[in-house]
Amino acid sequence: MSIEKQLPSTRTTELDSICQRAEVIPVLTIERLEDAIPLGRALVEGGLPVIEITLRTDCALEALKRMNEELPRASVGAGTVLTPAQYRQAEQAGADFVVTPGATDTLYRYGVSSPVPMLPGVATVSELMAGWQYGYRRFKFFPAQASGGVAALKSFAAPIPGALFCPTGGITLENAESYLELPNVMCVGGSWITPKKLIDAEDWDGIRKLAREAADRFHH
Repeated sequence: MSIEKQLPSTRTTELDSICQRAEVIPVLTIERLEDAIPLGRALVEGGLPVIEITLRTDCALEALKRMNEELPRASVGAGTVLTPAQYRQAEQAGADFVVTPGATDTLYRYGVSSPVPMLPGVATVSELMAGWQYGYRRFKFFPAQASGGVAALKSFAAPIPGALFCPTGGITLENAESYLELPNVMCVGGSWITPKKLIDAEDWDGIRKLAREAADRFHH
């Protein structure tokens, strides 16, 4: 299969510069638009400036747009992007990056030409090779724990040493360290920092504390 346009190496550099800002990327599901800014502010103040908002709720894109406008210190991305149409919506909302749970040829082709970098989701070596041929070198490993966890990522390193990963799915405060110790892991994605009960209670201090705990524990 011929690929018309290989991904420029600058795209890898862009993703590296984002992921190097924090070891942990909080993955947010925002149900109420008014929660977006105080939640984002709590995370940034707690030391986690890279934030992923999943496009699973009606207000997700507007939340992303507002966070991007009002929290200049944050790098805000769109997660659970499934189609080029959603990718375009994320671009228009000002997303700094796009994350997918898996990847298709259609998404890879769109991502190659988009001004917004994509972190494509993979779970197997075959999926990793599919992304590799489009020029991708940085991937989300999802669902991490269910797909073999640390052992799987160790196995990926030998045949494809140039790939780096952000494992997401089943990551907790207790097991994050075992991932971050791997040379082919650049950061982890987790939802444990923003538990629904704290968001529902508008306990931004509690979330700030969880963010600070993660930032301090997993600092470079």
